[in-house]
Amino acid sequence: MTVEHAPTLLVVDDDPAFNRVLVRALAQRGFDTYGATDSEGALELAQDHAPEFIVLDLNIGGESGLKLIRPLLEASPGARILVLTGYASIATAVDAVKLGAIQYLAKPAEVDAIIKALRAEDVVIDDRAPDAPLSVDRLEWEHIQRVLAEHEGNISATARALQMHRRTLQRKLARPPAGA
Repeated sequence: MTVEHAPTLLVVDDDPAFNRVLVRALAQRGFDTYGATDSEGALELAQDHAPEFIVLDLNIGGESGLKLIRPLLEASPGARILVLTGYASIATAVDAVKLGAIQYLAKPAEVDAIIKALRAEDVVIDDRAPDAPLSVDRLEWEHIQRVLAEHEGNISATARALQMHRRTLQRKLARPPAGA
């Protein structure tokens, strides 16, 4: 009789309560799960357990989770990384996939949607034309996210590049437009 092993999954999210809930929910669905709330812990767990799947938050303790994609893939080659974020933008989704993530989901995401995205063979791109053009607020948000990604999450450098006061930028980042 062959015993199937549970696929190993690492959750990297700096919110301890969310991390715990997601780790538990994924364990209940048959994964051997581990949770990390910071970059160092994530890399250590990836080296120790070589997870097949990784759910990575875009914001880890104020730093860009995108910086972790390559080191996580070096620690666990072949891992399928899903970037999960409360601050979804087209720019960061593209950057995440370019760096090696296989999917990108906006929070809140259902556990079943996370599992489906992790197991999907191809990145699914919705190629339908939008029903309406993006709002000015949404276009500004997308531009800010692109510049923020270019400056590796550094708020001060992003504010300088946008010729905007740092506090103004922080206010804009705290209030994403509807649908973001």
